Amino acid sequence: MSDLVTAARPYAKAILELADSDKAMNKWSKQLRFMAAVAMDPELQQLIGNPKLTRQEVAEVFITACGDDIDDQGRNLVRLLAENGRIAVLPELSMLYDKLRADAQGTVEAEVYAAYRLSKEQREKLEAALAKRLGRDVKVTSHVDKSLLGGAVIRAGDLVIDGSLKGRIEKLNAALTR
Repeated sequence: MSDLVTAARPYAKAILELADSDKAMNKWSKQLRFMAAVAMDPELQQLIGNPKLTRQEVAEVFITACGDDIDDQGRNLVRLLAENGRIAVLPELSMLYDKLRADAQGTVEAEVYAAYRLSKEQREKLEAALAKRLGRDVKVTSHVDKSLLGGAVIRAGDLVIDGSLKGRIEKLNAALTR
């Protein structure tokens, strides 16, 4: 895994520079996420791993699988990655690009898993509190997870805050069974 991250880093930095100069950071985030999902498809991985295919053929198979969801620059990236035998780094490349982008923009994306749907007011308060704690602008994406019973779990970068009722019950259970 760390080898893939190391291999993906120069590509992520180069794409960030290109995206910044073209004012296309969002476009690249979407394209890279899509290409990463395609690269993780088991059937496509088998096809790409076929030693009988040339690197150019691998690129064309991948581009065909992506269809119109990537533009000419995305296709050129696929060709470059295939030429260098690096199609497998796309998931890490996407992750690194998003991290570098967030660092460059001074933002962080937080995911909130709550037992119930957050209101707009709750989301805004949460964004403000996280921004104060992290010292960055925060964009919150919320998800409903009924298994939490109550409360919420927040993931922002490396930070995980488990304020869920389920998490509290599990901690209490662990303390009582020691």
